[in-house]
Amino acid sequence: MQLYTIDTGYFKLDGGAMFGVVPKVLWSRTNPTDENNLCPWAMRSLLIEDGNRLILIDNGIGDKQDDKFLKHYYLHGDVNLHSSLAKHGFSADDITDIFLTHLHFDHCGGSVKWNKDRTNFEMTFKNAKYWSNKQHWQWATEPNNREKASFLRDNIIPIQEAGHLNFVEKEGDLFNNFKTLFVNGHTEAQMIPHITYKDKTIVFAADLLPSTGHIPLPYVMGYDTRPLLTLTEKEKFLKHAAEQEYILYLQHDNYSECCTVEQTDRGVRLKETFTLSEIL
Repeated sequence: MQLYTIDTGYFKLDGGAMFGVVPKVLWSRTNPTDENNLCPWAMRSLLIEDGNRLILIDNGIGDKQDDKFLKHYYLHGDVNLHSSLAKHGFSADDITDIFLTHLHFDHCGGSVKWNKDRTNFEMTFKNAKYWSNKQHWQWATEPNNREKASFLRDNIIPIQEAGHLNFVEKEGDLFNNFKTLFVNGHTEAQMIPHITYKDKTIVFAADLLPSTGHIPLPYVMGYDTRPLLTLTEKEKFLKHAAEQEYILYLQHDNYSECCTVEQTDRGVRLKETFTLSEIL
């Protein structure tokens, strides 16, 4: 098995929205803002090469939305999904499986692209199975008013129409050395991959833990649909991560790619930060 960091780009979001009820004087210690109270965030995917499978976890915001939409997110950086794949010697056509932790636009927007004459959509990864789950698919395709702006039909429906949609039926083993955990605080049935790599467990933390700044329990995103449930899920997850010495792969952290946590007298706290390549 080989693992590769895939940087799909960077964007900005309101700091208050990212930390909910926590005062700015606290969260800005780890996540400073610009003059508009915006913090920079990564959109980091993970590529897993295991035997004949090439699995990509999430794929960023994509490039098919119009400027009116994209200008709200201040896209920046000189990397994208395709340049990052090419850096490691791969192309979109090589991918066998797209695992979507959930269907918010910054996680699945790269799934679908315009065709050459921009008259219709087609699959970015034409040879891949796309993985979601029934609970979350229904949640995304029949969205509530709070989340509707995060579920863009152009990112989602073409996957099903093209016959590429597959469902993860339950928690646990999906691929070799690849297990899933379902959590429901951020959105319904978000899937958290756990990858066994040699003697380590690497967890793609997705929006259960967007950054090291979200490790303290009350630091919960304003975007979460069930923040009290997030508290419970995160507490259980972090306790287990500290006990089992998990490596947490951070999808949105602008400053740290991976981290470990440890139990302290103040609860679970950050232990170390490092890049994925440092532990491979």
